Amino acid sequence: MSELPAIRSLRDGAALAIRADDLDLKTELAQETARRWSERRLSLRSPLDATVPDRPGRPEKPELIPPRQVAKRALTTERGRIALMHAIAHIELNAVDLALDIVARFVTEPVPNSFFDGWMRVAFEEAKHFRMVRDRLRQMGADYGDLPAHDGLWQAAHDTRNDLTTRLAVVPLILEARGLDVTPALQAKMRDVGDHDSAAVLDVIYQDEKGHVAVGAKWFRFLCAREKRDPAKAFQALVRANFRGPLKAPFNDIARAEAGLTPSFYRSMTASVNS
Repeated sequence: MSELPAIRSLRDGAALAIRADDLDLKTELAQETARRWSERRLSLRSPLDATVPDRPGRPEKPELIPPRQVAKRALTTERGRIALMHAIAHIELNAVDLALDIVARFVTEPVPNSFFDGWMRVAFEEAKHFRMVRDRLRQMGADYGDLPAHDGLWQAAHDTRNDLTTRLAVVPLILEARGLDVTPALQAKMRDVGDHDSAAVLDVIYQDEKGHVAVGAKWFRFLCAREKRDPAKAFQALVRANFRGPLKAPFNDIARAEAGLTPSFYRSMTASVNS
């Protein structure tokens, strides 16, 4: 890993981490920026900050292909389990950059510093997740980059780059919340086939992701309250205008509610959003 560059501010550290194409450097920059911010050793921004890139830095591999071309994964085979963990590594890597981007891109928004506290904790934990999944892939004789992946997650960030409320509706409250729906079944399947090490990694991710959705729900409700908007109705309007495709059942209502995302937000949306 390269030596860490100077981190001039919170925005600078986040932007530098997004730009990094060395993934060890990216995750270390994300975590070190989070540490310094939590210790109040960084200002929010400075005149010398790196610009926020439109796309995150990435290594040459994996090859990015359309989502529909990504092969299905049968967890009864080791190859299938490797493919699943590779897909999760790709999701977690994108999640690092998404958390950093919401900090760097919206640093001038009139929100309390606790907004940035929450998202830098998310960035720190997503970096931890990526490292854990990559370590597990290596234990299985593979590595991140060995298989193709898709670019849909970053497209959501690009599409919502101009409005914070829309970003919160689409990224944490749809994309991250989806992880709460699907992960418990994956944990159970991994244990059923005897892959307890992979299941243990998913356990950590699942518990942390509840907190990540909660951060999104908290600040979405905050912005709606400031604008005197009903949160559930605002969510539905933003999803209809900005999200492609239906919201997919089944929903993990209990975990979603624990994170502040109650059924009034999404239950009526399963067949009524844009396709």
